Amino acid sequence: MRLLLLSDIHANIEALEACLAEAPAHDRVMNLGDLVGYNASPNEVCERVRAMGCPVVRGNHDRACSGLSSLSEFNVVAAMSARWTQITLQPDHLDWLRNLPRGPLRPEEFPGLEFVHGSPRDEDEYVLNNATAGVDFHLPGHADRIFFGHTHLQGGFLYRNEKTQPILPQYPSGEGVEVCRIMLTPGERYLINPGSVGQPRDNDWRAAFAVYETNGDTADNVTYYRVPYDVGQAQSRILAANLPERLATRLKLGR
Repeated sequence: MRLLLLSDIHANIEALEACLAEAPAHDRVMNLGDLVGYNASPNEVCERVRAMGCPVVRGNHDRACSGLSSLSEFNVVAAMSARWTQITLQPDHLDWLRNLPRGPLRPEEFPGLEFVHGSPRDEDEYVLNNATAGVDFHLPGHADRIFFGHTHLQGGFLYRNEKTQPILPQYPSGEGVEVCRIMLTPGERYLINPGSVGQPRDNDWRAAFAVYETNGDTADNVTYYRVPYDVGQAQSRILAANLPERLATRLKLGR
């Protein structure tokens, strides 16, 4: 089974289409949330994702941009983009976002796998370091393979020999389409972040996603991808919408 993992698209239709064009053949798709916010194509992204018919875990921007939570938790730039998104989204997309399920999700079709936006214990938690990941690894009743987003940092963490270690994909050239495959060892626990499709923050501007693969008999693996996209068009949409210029600038910086 090959599972395409998408997260943190953030209304960037150019980045999403580039990822889907480069994604290998896969059996299913899972979306880890934050479809909207920051960028200027919320309706286009919602339409594209809804057409996939895949499970989606709600993210904090999905919640805020659909009016389920206050914008006071956001900084000024994020709040401005969220408010713009609220008045720009079509009513059916607003309703759909409001009804996205809160993680963790454990779909029956993905036995032994768990899907969250922030973390298993808090949908808004940022899993950024070994200490936070270590606490999550020790939560009772959770899967050995947990897939999360929210941080916009591709990679994750593993728990091996009673120690938590980071997973850091390596891309030698930093250009074009690149992949990095990580073999997952049976008996070890993993927190896997496919990275952000629409607004990476790891100093690599290229769109990020991942593919998880298992056949149930041998060691499973995750292949991380970085994909160039028409960032200029995405920036033009932001500026044309009169959203803060910083949102356009940061796309090319990868942060």
